[in-house]
Amino acid sequence: MTRREAREAYRGKDTRRGTRPEQNDTDREHGDKDGAATARLPKRQCALMLGFCGSGYSGMQLYPHSRTIEGVLFDALVKAGAVNFSRAARTDAGVHAAGNLVAMKLITTVPGVDDMVAKINEELPPEIRLWGFERVLKSFNARNSCDSRKYTYYFPSYLLIPPKPGSAQHTILSQEQEGSTEGTSAHPFWHNILPESAKDEYLARKRDFRVSSDVVELLRAIAKKYEGTHNFHNFTVGREYNDRSSARLMRKIEIAEPVVHGTTEWIAVMFHGQSFMLHQRKMMTALVLCCRTNTPPQVIDELYGPRRVFVPKMPALGLLLEYPIFDSYNKKVTEASEKLHISDPDRRKPVDFEAYRDKIDAFKQQHIYSRMRAIEDLGGVFDAWIRSIDTYSGDDLLYLNPRGVIPDAAVLKPKGKRSNPFREKRRFDATTFPADTDVTKLMAEEKEDDVDLEEEADEKLNQKDLLEMEG
Repeated sequence: MTRREAREAYRGKDTRRGTRPEQNDTDREHGDKDGAATARLPKRQCALMLGFCGSGYSGMQLYPHSRTIEGVLFDALVKAGAVNFSRAARTDAGVHAAGNLVAMKLITTVPGVDDMVAKINEELPPEIRLWGFERVLKSFNARNSCDSRKYTYYFPSYLLIPPKPGSAQHTILSQEQEGSTEGTSAHPFWHNILPESAKDEYLARKRDFRVSSDVVELLRAIAKKYEGTHNFHNFTVGREYNDRSSARLMRKIEIAEPVVHGTTEWIAVMFHGQSFMLHQRKMMTALVLCCRTNTPPQVIDELYGPRRVFVPKMPALGLLLEYPIFDSYNKKVTEASEKLHISDPDRRKPVDFEAYRDKIDAFKQQHIYSRMRAIEDLGGVFDAWIRSIDTYSGDDLLYLNPRGVIPDAAVLKPKGKRSNPFREKRRFDATTFPADTDVTKLMAEEKEDDVDLEEEADEKLNQKDLLEMEG
């Protein structure tokens, strides 16, 4: 007997260095309380469709020492006995998703569990729901197989009231209109001007405001300018005009009829795009500000041009990922499955969130929209944001004018410092606030940043970071 044969005989028959002994097709993942192993359960590549309210979470992506959606989901899958996954769309901290998708190898059949979806939901908190899952092809990748995504932005209609007479933005617009006050002080809302100290009374009046159908149609006309393929470099950070990835396809923009909840009227804007860049809620800013200042829709075409301007971000509170769409993948599996018998294990169903429409709509109302409205009612987030716009007296927003053109004074110079740059508040990137919070007061107490948040983001983000943050 050779030394090698002797070593193998000592370790056990048919074993090799670095391997574990045969376990009769059992797996350590599934053992009873005494440590006895049970039969290994097969894992299948699946697409998990879920929804969540992102308040209180540090975003979608799994991250050490942080409470994230993926972290809580993974824990629930382990507890349910169902557990590399990929996601269809990344969300920032606090951002909500009525539908998002992760792909992973999942144990779909566990002894004693008749309804795997219900079992996993038992282990999840109520603000995270698993809608369902489908077996997918091994080649399926949640991000790369996604053709497009839908986002909704939800905001109170009082943001469309023109700037208050006497405010910095009203003064600038009046000068642009050569003394005409049409669309600003002429608005009926401002006929009875109260002292600045009457902020609460103003906010109560704003919540009673109801937008006219003409203004909604103007909003829709401006939104139409976004449809198609355009260069969105002015609606994100870290992208230049000549960067090919700045070109994005917006398939459709839909603006729903205003709806009253409580005393406040709300408007939902749905964006269906092939992909979205970081901070692309700047599109909402341009849409709202152009509408409330009567800036012609053609300014959107100007913003697609090579000159770089500053567009503030709308509050993160109103942003919601509706769901990702997998049309190309679904067409592929549908055509392949039509040729297979219904009992064939290779048949695959489409990945379609619309199958869960009723559950998703109920979840949005209970956990997402209701929370958005409660935070706005409590702290006046949107009112604080629009006040920060109207008190700005610098040149950054001079593209809001009756001519619909970008003046030279509003163009950002490469590496140049502006004399009076617009300073964004970090508070408006938050979607959760302490109880009984007056956001306007918080904003006033917040220390001014020494650097422009836009410039800071440009300096910190490299191309790899941008790709990871886009969805």
